[in-house]
Amino acid sequence: MASRLNNEILFEAMSRVQKVTLNRPTQLNCLTFEMIGELLRTFEEYEEDSQVRAVIVKGKGKVFCAGGDVVRVIQFMLQGDLYCVKEFYKNQLTLDYLVATYKKPVVFLINGAVMGGGAGLSMNAKFRIVTENTVFAMPEASFGHYPDVGASYFLSRLPGHFGEYLGLTGAKINGSEMIASGLATHFVYSKDIESMENALCQALSLNTSSKSIHESDISRIIKEFVRNPVLKEGSIFKRLDIINGCFGKDTVEEILFALEKENTAMNDKWIANAIKSMKLASPTSLKITLRSDASKHLDNV
Repeated sequence: MASRLNNEILFEAMSRVQKVTLNRPTQLNCLTFEMIGELLRTFEEYEEDSQVRAVIVKGKGKVFCAGGDVVRVIQFMLQGDLYCVKEFYKNQLTLDYLVATYKKPVVFLINGAVMGGGAGLSMNAKFRIVTENTVFAMPEASFGHYPDVGASYFLSRLPGHFGEYLGLTGAKINGSEMIASGLATHFVYSKDIESMENALCQALSLNTSSKSIHESDISRIIKEFVRNPVLKEGSIFKRLDIINGCFGKDTVEEILFALEKENTAMNDKWIANAIKSMKLASPTSLKITLRSDASKHLDNV
């Protein structure tokens, strides 16, 4: 196994398949400036390498990727190193776009938390495999940022106004809810992830006369391990009618007013949590987050 960046990312070649492992488990696999740059260069190399048929991306430990290393970015700012701050976001967004438009199949094994920049890296890909351990959230508004990294695309295309709910409240959802809402493409039990990964590598390494692999072939292999998750009775996705009624408003103020009205009538814990989260978040961030959902009304944005 080849490794760089003091083992913050591990790269492993399995014949025609390249494995990429985020390897900062004690830091929740958060993406540093250096990691993003290395991922961008490596993905560009893989895309042009005729020997590479597909890429598999996963995280070491119990977390896939909890986002970008915001602490490091703040340190850059305090040091006056605005160049690194600019390059951090420039490279991150370029990497996310590259993955979203990649010429070769990229399979994300999201067995654990995926948040912020980790979601931007994976949610725009065609193969997004989650497990019973997966937790998704976009908590940016809570610390004065807003869901970027392609979130205005993938959140705005969720059913009803579920994307607004996730972006404005930073609420966490599990793998089953990700499947139900369309954020994930396949659900596989964590105990089967390694077997599925090995099956993919074995299958994609066969038939060396062909330079490319069809996405249908990858789907066929993954489906051998797929299970149908069941939404829990208390799942937030089962409250979509109320979410649509509250988060379909035009302004943050109207959304909060609607939530408080519902809370008075129902006294439901998730509504109280949504109100609390929004009131603790940056007002400016909330308004930018809601405005970014305008892409829902545009075709093919």
